[in-house]
Amino acid sequence: MSEPVKINIPASVAAFVRPGTPLQERLRGAGGAVDLPPRELLLLLFCLGKDTDQEVCTRATSSMASLPPGLICAALEGGEYHPAVLHALALNRGATTEIRTALLERPELSDVTRELLQTFHTAVSEPEEIGAAGTDVGGLPLDDEELLPDEQFTESEHDQEAEPGESDEEYLSKYQLAQEMGIGEKIKMALTGDKEWRKILVKDANKLVSAGVLKNPRMSEPEVLTLLKSGVQNDEIMRLICANKEWVKNYQIRKALIENPKTPLANALRYLGTMNEKDVAGYAKSRNISSVVSTQAKRMLLNKKR
Repeated sequence: MSEPVKINIPASVAAFVRPGTPLQERLRGAGGAVDLPPRELLLLLFCLGKDTDQEVCTRATSSMASLPPGLICAALEGGEYHPAVLHALALNRGATTEIRTALLERPELSDVTRELLQTFHTAVSEPEEIGAAGTDVGGLPLDDEELLPDEQFTESEHDQEAEPGESDEEYLSKYQLAQEMGIGEKIKMALTGDKEWRKILVKDANKLVSAGVLKNPRMSEPEVLTLLKSGVQNDEIMRLICANKEWVKNYQIRKALIENPKTPLANALRYLGTMNEKDVAGYAKSRNISSVVSTQAKRMLLNKKR
């Protein structure tokens, strides 16, 4: 755990974040529809992204995700930033090439943030903007950075940033990174990431993220088979597997689909008709599959004996 973050902010930002600011005013600031220069808007959304109220935090994070890349790059052109601000921005928008490039030019960038951006660079090919206005990308708390409870931000008379202090940064595994990523970034990584990313994100609670893994062109048949045998309960994942003509050519995948209770019944019955006699006999006796499938297996065996 590192030392609490202490940064100096301009009066225009402090008006929204100082202790005692009404909730409605903080929500207005978190929405991003305020008349502030790009740099001050970025600082405001960072501050409110660490607000104690979850609605304020989520709205600020979503607003940061919807800022135009050009505005963010303009904000990064001048002045100094605390490394925590840059890290939050990297987590939220690091998969966007233009923003990632601008961040990598910042001298205050921590080694951990630089490594995070490199992860996005290697995993995402020609990323497109995800996180349009109104998209809820979830919270991006900096678990290794804590704000002071009463004096979260110190207002400077000269509107300058404080000198960034040193903090203990540790390597973030892909799993840890996934916990801090917004929904938009997770979707991008699901669509383009390597096997390790796919293994992590296919279990994500958000169906857009987990389904994105199935649309990743590098998703292999062994991975699909392992996923099915793990007892996946996601209806959308099952639908996507059944819809993939190449995957269902694989006998073992069809067999795993029959044995998974989440497989649409019509598909399970169709795949049953492609099984060998030994497997059909096993399904006829099984109590671990749908009773409809088991009954159909019994009928198939009787028809063969006639």
